[in-house]
Amino acid sequence: MAAKTRARKSPPRRQKKRSSKTAVHVLVPGSKRPRVKFAERVRDVDPSEHVEVTLTLKGPKLPGPNDLPDGSLTPSEFEKQYGASRSDVDTVARVLKKYGLTVNQGSLATRSVQVSGTAKQMESAFRPQLGIYRDAQGSEFRDREGTYEVPKELAGIVTGVIGFGQRAVARRRAAAAAKDVVSLQPLAPADIEKLYSFPPGSANQQTIAIAEFGGGYFADDLAAYCLKHGRRVPTLNAISVNAPAYTLQQILQLPDNERKNQLDASVEVMMDVEVISGLCPDSTINVYFATFDQKGWVDLLNRTIGDRPVVLSVSWGMPEDDPQWSKAARDAINERLNAAALLGITVCVASGDDGSGDEEVDKRAHVDFPASSPFVLGVGGTMLNAPLSPASEVVWWEAPGRRTAQGGGSTGGGVSVFYARPNWQNVKVKSLNTGSIDGRVVPDVAAVAGQPFYDVIVLGRDSPNGGTSAAAPVWAALIARVNANLASGKRQRFLTPLLYKITPSGQTIGTMACNDITQGNNTSRPHPGKGYTAGPGFDAVSGWGTPNGTALQSTLPTV
Repeated sequence: MAAKTRARKSPPRRQKKRSSKTAVHVLVPGSKRPRVKFAERVRDVDPSEHVEVTLTLKGPKLPGPNDLPDGSLTPSEFEKQYGASRSDVDTVARVLKKYGLTVNQGSLATRSVQVSGTAKQMESAFRPQLGIYRDAQGSEFRDREGTYEVPKELAGIVTGVIGFGQRAVARRRAAAAAKDVVSLQPLAPADIEKLYSFPPGSANQQTIAIAEFGGGYFADDLAAYCLKHGRRVPTLNAISVNAPAYTLQQILQLPDNERKNQLDASVEVMMDVEVISGLCPDSTINVYFATFDQKGWVDLLNRTIGDRPVVLSVSWGMPEDDPQWSKAARDAINERLNAAALLGITVCVASGDDGSGDEEVDKRAHVDFPASSPFVLGVGGTMLNAPLSPASEVVWWEAPGRRTAQGGGSTGGGVSVFYARPNWQNVKVKSLNTGSIDGRVVPDVAAVAGQPFYDVIVLGRDSPNGGTSAAAPVWAALIARVNANLASGKRQRFLTPLLYKITPSGQTIGTMACNDITQGNNTSRPHPGKGYTAGPGFDAVSGWGTPNGTALQSTLPTV
């Protein structure tokens, strides 16, 4: 990662024009964003520039984490109970038409409307004061600071406008394998199955989703990987949401800097794809490509919810309290994760690769979002000290506990400062941050993230890799394998709260279906210089532990 530089003072911004009589616009709560980090505003946006945004609309209150049903809703049931109203969508279209904007499409289920128009029209309708910013590397992008508004007719109908800014709020959670510390062979599909006691099967008739915020899918590499390990190539769909689903040939035709960025991101894509493909050769895998901004998150989740896979694997994220998030956007993302949980989609999210600091440089501990959401399965990382035995697993930690140019890294984990601990997460973990809430604890579970890493083929070469971004697809693959083998009444359920349920034997599912990890910590140095520690039972670095797949399959039907 390039060195960060302090942003220069932004040029003066135009003042909003306000009516001296009756206000025609109202402020959207939670819309405030701070100055863009490590970049400067260099000019206003060209008034004729084409801009697309996603509106989030009001709807019936969703059941919170303490009120989730035991089963799951069908898409039609969900839309009927919790979707936006058609009259609200019609109102949005009617009002915005007066500003020259076009309502392209809407989804009642995800309470979303796509709107497009020129920057000038967007300024008139929403007053975001868009600008062009230049970062330390000289790249330019569109963004905003401060708040935005909506026409007064849409007050209480539109709860968020996502897509004005293009600043990054998605970082890859991959940690390149350090060859000098690896004494074991990288894990092949058969190794993963043996280590974690995967039940028989190949995820037949299961649909698995993967979220990607950059890079491309290289079909030849997947074919080579499956051939090497004697696995069938699954059905795979590379789907463009609002970003290209690049092929290798398309990436090679990009300008130098963009080509390098997309090739780097493709390492993440291919690791996710190959880990899941090797374990679920009879599944259908949908790989969704979206922009790495707030709109990318919202649009990708909208599409995934509409397709309703059994599981979604996410290897990207950012600290939940990073000010680059706007509250309105973070709420919009969390609302869609809530919807996914109600539909029985388990979203497996990497907990981060930078230990207790989570890439923030201060004296406080931080956790990653969306891993900290109560509507996902947060996945932490371990490493092996001996061949293929859960007994040799410890918490993933490599000096200094945070990622550097020389390597290093550690599992993310800790206590949320935003999301309260759900009633079903009845565990005793105290936050390291003085005065913090009794927040949601991350992760829920773990899998190998450090040595010996995972066997991966990229650009025709063996490229072992890891990080919690590899642990998340391992759990996604296991959930799909188990789901295929369950009776119909026990399928398609949001897994996370089930892990905390007490079985008839008096133990939690997590205790019975996971290998307890009792050694290690995630302290990142020098900042914050403190971290969480593993121990018997649940902890804030490995959750319940790493999977025992056959035990998970046998215990889930009991709750």
